[in-house]
Amino acid sequence: MGASDFSKLPHIGEGVRRKEDYRFLTGAGQYTDDITQAAQTYAVFVRSPHAHAAIKGIDTSRAKAMPGVVAVFTGADIDGKMGGLPCGWLITSTDGTPMKEPPHPILAIGKARYVGDQVAMVIADTLEQAKNAAEAVEVDYDVLPAVIDMREASQGPALHDAAPDNHCYKWAIGDKGQVDAAFAQAAHVTKIDLTNNRLVPNAMEPRAAIGSYNRATEEYTLYVANQNPHVERLLMTAFVLGLPEHKVRVIAPDVGGGFGSKIFLYAEDVALTWAAKQTNRSIKWTCERSESFLTDAHGRDHISHAEMAMDKDGKFLAMRVHTDANMGAYLSTFASAVPTILYATLLAGQYTCPQIYVEVDAWFTNTAPVDAYRGAGRPEATYLLERLVSRCGWDLGLSQAEIRKRNFINSWPYQTPVALQYDVGDYLGALTKAEDMADVAGFEQRKAASAAKGLLRGIGYSSYIEACGIAPSNIAGALGARAGLFECGEVRVHPTGSVTVFTGSHSHGQGHETTFAQVVAARLGIAVDAVDVVHGDTGRVPFGMGTYGSRSISVGGAAIMKALDKIETKAKKIAAHLMEASDADVEFANGEFTVKGTDKKVTFGQVALTAYVPHNYPLDKLEPGLNETAFYDPTNFTFPAGTYICEVEVDPATGKTRVDKFTAVDDFGTIINPMIVEGQVHGGIVQGIGQALLENCVYDKESGQLLTGSFMDYAMPRADDFPEFKIGTICTPCTHNPLGTKGCGEAGAIGSPPAVINAVLDALKPLGVTEFDMPASPGRVWEAIQSAKA
Repeated sequence: MGASDFSKLPHIGEGVRRKEDYRFLTGAGQYTDDITQAAQTYAVFVRSPHAHAAIKGIDTSRAKAMPGVVAVFTGADIDGKMGGLPCGWLITSTDGTPMKEPPHPILAIGKARYVGDQVAMVIADTLEQAKNAAEAVEVDYDVLPAVIDMREASQGPALHDAAPDNHCYKWAIGDKGQVDAAFAQAAHVTKIDLTNNRLVPNAMEPRAAIGSYNRATEEYTLYVANQNPHVERLLMTAFVLGLPEHKVRVIAPDVGGGFGSKIFLYAEDVALTWAAKQTNRSIKWTCERSESFLTDAHGRDHISHAEMAMDKDGKFLAMRVHTDANMGAYLSTFASAVPTILYATLLAGQYTCPQIYVEVDAWFTNTAPVDAYRGAGRPEATYLLERLVSRCGWDLGLSQAEIRKRNFINSWPYQTPVALQYDVGDYLGALTKAEDMADVAGFEQRKAASAAKGLLRGIGYSSYIEACGIAPSNIAGALGARAGLFECGEVRVHPTGSVTVFTGSHSHGQGHETTFAQVVAARLGIAVDAVDVVHGDTGRVPFGMGTYGSRSISVGGAAIMKALDKIETKAKKIAAHLMEASDADVEFANGEFTVKGTDKKVTFGQVALTAYVPHNYPLDKLEPGLNETAFYDPTNFTFPAGTYICEVEVDPATGKTRVDKFTAVDDFGTIINPMIVEGQVHGGIVQGIGQALLENCVYDKESGQLLTGSFMDYAMPRADDFPEFKIGTICTPCTHNPLGTKGCGEAGAIGSPPAVINAVLDALKPLGVTEFDMPASPGRVWEAIQSAKA
């Protein structure tokens, strides 16, 4: 079945209400912290108060003697007994050497390298007892100078012996010679310097884990708030604990948001799993919000210089970019891939720029590790490119729309100069629809009305593209991935014709239990309520790679479609036997099998029952049952794209910026459930505007203390910070997966930040403000205005 046929089926494109919402809205969800095991104990981690310090000694004697304490473990207890946390992507430097990959111990050994680094683990019968005992652990620190600003990292104190200059790698893509030659012939060159500010993910549910061990079976079970339990298990067993994989079960129950921050293997998960055997007790740890700020992998944190070479008409000739990327104190699970493979390969954007050269330097600093956060490299690429493209238009006296239209790709497939090949798109169509929905024609009138109130109005564009469903595995492996990037789906048809789907994808807010059910129901001609979806349990689900990078429907859904192909093939043989026909003459549609040219038919339910009650069954040709499994490894990325237009009002007296209008037009290919898609876009836009106007993770440069370590200091967006968004779509179905889908989960967070900042800059242009970085908080905007006046 092709994508165009699939999109016409019942249930596809319907705004079916989410099946999972009832349990979430009535408090019936089961999150990790809701689970209580028999004889359960509680863990509290002792964390370093210093950004950089040698650990001269740890005295646990007083803590061990306190009431209810079961055990106290330090780095000395695990040294030599397990490996450190692995990095899942190998980056090779331009000189051919592998990236510096220092050990990342489960509990600090010899040194603490950022505020919050785990130094000891205390386990007690109650949480209160564990907290009390944790305060009694005495650590003798020799405080060392810290390096916080990556621009000073090469001259700062070394965090790791393996990286004496704190440099992790230098990576590049593109033909530097060709780019330099194009710049030499350019009629115009536009330059820009910008920072992509560090963010704290702040999912609603903090991280949590419960480790347990069964001495009778020698099996471990880990309940954990995680986005990809099979990957968690693989990394923990194969690279850290050296355990047989089949002896470890990882269960990710309901998870209250992830946004990338719960993809990774964290030290706490390993520590609890290992300690469960040592103590013969189940151990629960639930992260407190203050710990989340300190220890969850942060996002973004790039400093970049970019240049665009153009001809006299504003056509792009070449681009060159240099980015410094902060890795934090250690390499997190996918950290090395974010500012390289997931960032630089998207810098062509939607434009026909013939030559691009990108160079990336990655640095270690005494800050929390930095890794993938909603969009993972794509927001960083879009922010840089769309800020640069708008600056090109302003430099040449062209509108934000015109500079884009002159350079849009308009034929497909299109091979970019930075590795990726786009299969299909309609970038002009998205921009045109966005301009119409945003009423760009009425902008000047609204600007005059704002001016009459003493306010500045600006309009900003962002035409983004992202790469989703990272693939194929062999190419990803050649680029440094240390895991496959396929997905698995199992379709189990029951005797009554209802269906259970087991997927390696994981849902933590995306609505898989509904959209995957719609896919199966549409294909088999049954009710959506007749389909249940199971995920998040390595003991029940075949091996899968989890959910991130907007891959679930395009990769996980495609695996389910392949399994459904097998179901249909076998079901046709059973139906043919029942109707005394050749299976080559049997057609299947709307839940019925028919014989071409006759009025013979049997329902899907009849076939299902026959498969499990095989009284009239071709047993000489077929096994009983109707249960199929398939794996899907994509042949290419999918490429969602779109144009976002933002209008802001800025009060020059206070610097306060208000988003007045926001329009988003996206091309997600085939849309399964438009209601869920709209919700995903809304959430992404909120996160993107949050970064653009409010959020900013700040460390003290001298002490390395996190200055924005709570919601008192880290400004999260609220509902009254936003207008009602206008959301639209166009559709160019993906050409290489059976559903035609492209993914929608990250687009809002990718396209919105540059649209907002371009709008702020457009508003401030009359005052002489030409550059500005996120976040555009009132104080920062006011300072920029005052600096321009001076």
